[in-house]
Amino acid sequence: MKNTASFIAVLLFSAISFAQNGPKIEFAASDNTIDYGKISKGDNGLRSFEFTNTGDAPLLITGAESTVSSIIVTKPAAAILPGKKGKIDVKYNMVAGPIRKTITVETNAVNYPDGRVALKIKGEVQ
Repeated sequence: MKNTASFIAVLLFSAISFAQNGPKIEFAASDNTIDYGKISKGDNGLRSFEFTNTGDAPLLITGAESTVSSIIVTKPAAAILPGKKGKIDVKYNMVAGPIRKTITVETNAVNYPDGRVALKIKGEVQ
């Protein structure tokens, strides 16, 4: 019984340690959201989601897109090394009205399910 308990403890510790290894993405924006606030149509609509790879392996951004054509998303082409920062640029086409949009980012990060991260923009174009 003692050997079984020891084996289970070692197995759990190993699984937890293994799950924490790899690239991790941490965004600077609170709740992964950028608030444009109330802005005019004259604003260029460009904002950046800044992030850091807090993991121990290179972070790859394999995809970043919105389901609407009013947003242009630009992602880093190269891997982000551990401890380094990167950014994902979002350019919103300044159409009058409320802004409530989501951008889906696909990564190899281990701290999000399947490496998929939802980024949000909100605000109002006057």
